Amino acid sequence: MPNPWDGASTLLLKREGFPALASTSAGLAFGLGLPDAAAALGRDLSVQHAAMIARLSGLPVNGDLEDGFGPAPEDVVATVEASIAAGLAGLGIEDTTADPASPIHDFDHAVARIAAAAKAAKGRILLTARTDNFLHGRPDLDDTIRRLVAFAEVGADVLYAPGLPDMASIEAVVRAVAPRPVNVVFGPRTGPVPLARLEAAGVKRVSLGGALYRQAMGSLVSAARRLKVGDFDIMGAAPSSAEITALLPR
Repeated sequence: MPNPWDGASTLLLKREGFPALASTSAGLAFGLGLPDAAAALGRDLSVQHAAMIARLSGLPVNGDLEDGFGPAPEDVVATVEASIAAGLAGLGIEDTTADPASPIHDFDHAVARIAAAAKAAKGRILLTARTDNFLHGRPDLDDTIRRLVAFAEVGADVLYAPGLPDMASIEAVVRAVAPRPVNVVFGPRTGPVPLARLEAAGVKRVSLGGALYRQAMGSLVSAARRLKVGDFDIMGAAPSSAEITALLPR
């Protein structure tokens, strides 16, 4: 489930045959010159961006909607309702706080937020519940599993913990929340592994977050360095303007 960040990337990924897409808060934020943080983007912009991807592609789209744009369960419910109204197939809600001093919600409050989201989402939209412990200096696998199990028990459809350190940790998460499906981003922090290895571990969905956006920026940097020394042979396999235009709706 790759993550486009604009119209052209959406249509190119659709052309390559992916059956579902997801938005990326990082790609959207960086493209606008903003940090990747809920306070920077806001609910309306984030939902509208994901809806654009859905509208252009005609594919199921999962919205990367960060912490649900507010600390209270009612804030998360508002994000679920906005996502449904926008025609999204799914959305993700993190247990982050947008407060660098205390980046992860306390356990009970985190569970209450997901419970409220799940009640609003049930039968209407797919809810992915995510804990960001490992992204915020809290490498506690036991607490991560405790949170994911609790999220599953209150009704989350998919569970997600980015930044898990190794395949053993991913396998432990899959076992703990079974039979609910688990999403990973690429694979463990030790590095990407083949899709077949993730499938064998029981992973049901793989997303890429902001990786494709960063890959595109890496190509830009490489081209810029060649241009700086006078090398204009930089286009490689880049699609032509006409190729992209042909994909756009008339």
